[in-house]
Amino acid sequence: MSSLIEDYALLSDLETAAMLGRDGSVDWLCLPRFDSPACLAALLGTADNGFWRIAPRGTSGPCTRRGYRRDTLVLDTEWETDSGSVRVTDFMPPRAQFPCLVRIVEGVTGTVTVRSELRLRFHQGRVVPWTRSDAERCQVAVAGPDAVWLGTDGPAADLGEDGTTVADFTVAAGRRLALTLAWTPSHRTGAPGALCVPADTALKETRDFWRHWAAQCRYQGPWRDAVMRSLITLKALTYAPTGGIVAAPTTSLPERIGGERNWDHRFCWLRDSAFTLSCLLRSGYREEAGAWLGWLVRAVAGDPAHLQTVYGVGGQRLLPETEAPWLSGYEGSTPVRFGTAAPGRGALGVQGEIGEIMATLCLSLRAGIEVPPHVWSLVKSLMGHLQAHWHEPDQGLWQTRGPARQFVHSKVMAWVAADRALALGALLGAEVPDGWRVMRDQVRAQVCRQGWHGGLRSFVQAYGSERLDASALLLPALGFLPAGDPRMRDTVHALGALEHDGFLRRHTPDDGEEGTSVACSLWYADALAALGETGRARDAFERVLAIRNDVGLLAAQWDPAAGRQLGNAPLAFSHVALIGTAFALRDAPPPFR
Repeated sequence: MSSLIEDYALLSDLETAAMLGRDGSVDWLCLPRFDSPACLAALLGTADNGFWRIAPRGTSGPCTRRGYRRDTLVLDTEWETDSGSVRVTDFMPPRAQFPCLVRIVEGVTGTVTVRSELRLRFHQGRVVPWTRSDAERCQVAVAGPDAVWLGTDGPAADLGEDGTTVADFTVAAGRRLALTLAWTPSHRTGAPGALCVPADTALKETRDFWRHWAAQCRYQGPWRDAVMRSLITLKALTYAPTGGIVAAPTTSLPERIGGERNWDHRFCWLRDSAFTLSCLLRSGYREEAGAWLGWLVRAVAGDPAHLQTVYGVGGQRLLPETEAPWLSGYEGSTPVRFGTAAPGRGALGVQGEIGEIMATLCLSLRAGIEVPPHVWSLVKSLMGHLQAHWHEPDQGLWQTRGPARQFVHSKVMAWVAADRALALGALLGAEVPDGWRVMRDQVRAQVCRQGWHGGLRSFVQAYGSERLDASALLLPALGFLPAGDPRMRDTVHALGALEHDGFLRRHTPDDGEEGTSVACSLWYADALAALGETGRARDAFERVLAIRNDVGLLAAQWDPAAGRQLGNAPLAFSHVALIGTAFALRDAPPPFR
């Protein structure tokens, strides 16, 4: 059985990621990319679907303690046993050629017998590979296009009948040995070079890489550690070759245990574009911001009618959604999905995506980031399409899989698109069509008239609806209305009705089972700070900080009743929101006494 979602730590080489539990088991690993099929998938099934556990022999529970080394993605996990204590150091070196995962075992006190158990299952935890010994202390498992190598400078591993590779070794205080898992294409002959690199050399290079990167952070404030961990997480979710940032490294971790809202988040969503870019720029990471912009412009190139909500890490558009009935799901939550049906939207739903693109382009240009020379042609093409379709319904910010509606947030994003397109024209010295300004004013008037509910004294989720939606908290940040506008003040107070044990739901629940959203809880803190209610805002922020797991990671949602994280993890959207709130509160005036 997999661990709690909050029991998992993240490892990454900036092209893929592993999820490592407090029991020392890697239960999720996709090779060679974030969106590749998993070769360790116990997270979504059972041990038979693949895992790699290193822990004192005879133990099955969590470690004694663990933590990332400061300003790195190097994880130390320690166990104390009756015979002594042992430390396992896990990391994924930033990729040179092929991905690898290094696990260094070190005796701390006494003498401890440690067991390594590796059960590889390719093609999403389904296929048992053919495993053979290739050389002394080296094994290779092959199935289809994949080959995974296991090398060790300790005792050779034995292969069991069920395809599990097992190695037992005893470590005394001061003794160190390493195990390295590396992927190559199966047609390539010979072991990968990563198996020849001394583990201590790889460790030093990985540690130095992360610390050098972290040193660029411009945030200085009371929540520096939380901000730095969130920034490192955001970097870890970046696909280095293209600059794309995946929403999460996992798929099908449920928003409700036993429910069906199990989505694949190993792709790049346009809805996160402007907030992500702003977060990177404010924190001092211009190179990453420029890479993200480059990914965005390449991904959306083409006919605006074919604009999508989500793209692959390389900008690919075809992300077919399939189900994996051989996986029992996280705590029985099925179906397990790979890929996403979200892209297939035709002409509907362009408001939010075009608004995000325009906001991102405008922010980039104002920050002095070089934009492609054809950007104005892109702007004109997108705006022409939006002018023809902004009045159509869509699925809104939360991508509901029901009937299309006139969502307020989507209309606001249509206004953002026109507003930022006008600003881009001014920045570029380009001639701006008169229709853009007319459209911007029309959209704003319509939202203020049809999106406002006089009885509730709040902006609502959709025209004609009485449902509240936390996306209304973004109106000041998007520039649609100032925070001090009476309608915004009333909306913020009305949205307090979405609060549940100190955290905010995304919207009024249909069945009372809607969980609370980490990002929405942070937007609420931002809105309170903008209203001058700094004390309440800080309290809301501190509540979110308190629900991070022991290594500082956040999933998509929080279940206050069960006291546990839900949804895919770690979620970039949650960590971007955390960074934004830390900046907002750092710069906010002190609460009135």
